[in-house]
Amino acid sequence: MNCTRIWTDLYGSACALFEGRAGGHRWLVAAPPESARELPTALGAVDGKGEVRLLVHEGLTPLLAALGEGRVRGAVVVGERALSAGPEVILPERTVEDGGGVVYREGGSFPAWTAALDLGGAAGECPAASAAASLGVPVVVAPPQGVRAALEAWMDATPHGR
Repeated sequence: MNCTRIWTDLYGSACALFEGRAGGHRWLVAAPPESARELPTALGAVDGKGEVRLLVHEGLTPLLAALGEGRVRGAVVVGERALSAGPEVILPERTVEDGGGVVYREGGSFPAWTAALDLGGAAGECPAASAAASLGVPVVVAPPQGVRAALEAWMDATPHGR
């Protein structure tokens, strides 16, 4: 896939759009800043159709906004390890004030989730995966070094995906 656009969203999150061959689906890869270093290279090496949006974010509000903006086939959340499922997560409500003057509230209850694709991981808590599940978006959790393989496997398992 080729990186065709880079920008910053309202919340100060770094975003990049990777486009593959014509057709296919839209996917989202969401990562915290500390896990994002190798993702542009991994996404550039993905052999597939459609497009992948990379979101490097802190907190859940930027992720919820990105998932709400576009119809994505699924979201790959970058975690420390692959997970197969996770419990409900309750985060304390707080006010976030970023350096650009944006103030927003974050927190709340997010549901339990089950991975849309078996990546061989155990169950574990992942607030970002629970946030995706709260919007009805299929989700998988993969470590940074497993993102390319997870995306390609998910594309292979999806009609017209790769």
